[in-house]
Amino acid sequence: MDAYSGYNQIRMHPEDEEKTAFITDDGAFCYKVMPFGLKNAGATYQRLMDKVFKEDIEVYVDDMVAKSENGRSHCEALRRVFRILRRHQLRLNPEKCSFGVQAGRFLGYMLTERGIEANPEKCRAVINMRSPQNVKEVQQLMGKVVALSRFISRISDIATPVLDTLKKGKNFAWTPECEEAFLRLKAMLASPPILIRPDLGRPLHLYILVTETAISSVLVQEREKEQRRVYFISKALQGPERRYQKIEKGTLALVIASRRLRPYFQSFSIIVRTNLPIQQVLRKPT
Repeated sequence: MDAYSGYNQIRMHPEDEEKTAFITDDGAFCYKVMPFGLKNAGATYQRLMDKVFKEDIEVYVDDMVAKSENGRSHCEALRRVFRILRRHQLRLNPEKCSFGVQAGRFLGYMLTERGIEANPEKCRAVINMRSPQNVKEVQQLMGKVVALSRFISRISDIATPVLDTLKKGKNFAWTPECEEAFLRLKAMLASPPILIRPDLGRPLHLYILVTETAISSVLVQEREKEQRRVYFISKALQGPERRYQKIEKGTLALVIASRRLRPYFQSFSIIVRTNLPIQQVLRKPT
């Protein structure tokens, strides 16, 4: 669902209306509703949506998703949503709303009954790219790839030759190693994995991998004796980081994962899987 001119559905406080004043040939005017462009408009709107809908739907600015496990519960959820909309006099944009669908796009990802899937359009944008001819095209490539990084295992490790072409003071050269990495990324995006929504109350497992040039991790949850993927994380090591000892790289990977995956760390028990003695290092007194 999409709100109709969401910001404009919030009334300005009477004392603040004059702060939005503007002058035209026909005179001076001010807004009675919250206009687009105010510094705190986005935060104000998001706060209102979170307060109004609470846990009934997922809301990000003016995009809303009502999700359910079956048709009956979905109808009940929609009744609650419409009741709230009427109570607070909020309006939807019918041209951008879809109901009763099995899948939908939200925040650039495809949400389906199977889980979270990569946006096919973004995958095709990378697959259809030609080999970069200069630094700018490499930057464009990596920008598109990074947007899909949660679906790609060891992306920074695979893309190391490509990333090295972006180093300052180095003449651009697209080597066979770069082409091989480029083709591997394309192949992985041709059939990206489906990421699951983990079940609350069941632990997650974080696997950590360390190489000379990158650190990677994958968050999984066991279901029916099978490990299902939740999220991939990867980081290319820069300068001094490449000279870290293995245990230091592993600890860095854990720190980065805990920051990137904070909502998961706050809501689930996390079991870290690694052959490095990270636990001993973290418990060692300073």
